[in-house]
Amino acid sequence: MEDTQENKPQSAEVIVAKAAWQIIREKFGDAVSELDENPFMPFFEVLNTEKWRDIALFMRDDARLRFNYMACLSGVDYPEEEKLGIVCNLESLGEHGHKIAVKVKCDRNKGVIPSVARVWKTADWHEREAFDMYGMIFSGHPDLRRILCPEDWEGYPLRKDYQVQETYHGIKVPD
Repeated sequence: MEDTQENKPQSAEVIVAKAAWQIIREKFGDAVSELDENPFMPFFEVLNTEKWRDIALFMRDDARLRFNYMACLSGVDYPEEEKLGIVCNLESLGEHGHKIAVKVKCDRNKGVIPSVARVWKTADWHEREAFDMYGMIFSGHPDLRRILCPEDWEGYPLRKDYQVQETYHGIKVPD
């Protein structure tokens, strides 16, 4: 019998992530997407970006979830959608041991995502990196400034349409 999505057994990670997602969906409804049952890292998207901080606090503090660790926050450029975004890998260390990823998107030009640096300390520098490399603004961030590039660097180097400047303070910039 050929494996199809309908008859393929779900991994333990997907089963646990689905249970966590259902708790989040009960609280926030249509502010979150359906769960993508990716077997490596199940994820959902925050569809109402303004709710991201509330969702993050709930995911950290609800006793059934306890996502107490942000392992990673990565910036993403979606030029075909005119969006920028982040993908956060969250874990419940100790108590539950489950994992899930969350995507949050904003407009590509002057888009804003609520900061979760006060929810998970690891978000502080990760959000600064996404700001520096993609130009995303994180509202409520305690110290939103460039972290890798000089303050007067032109543009955002990880955007897909980035054009390397020819010189920086009279020094040729390598391609």
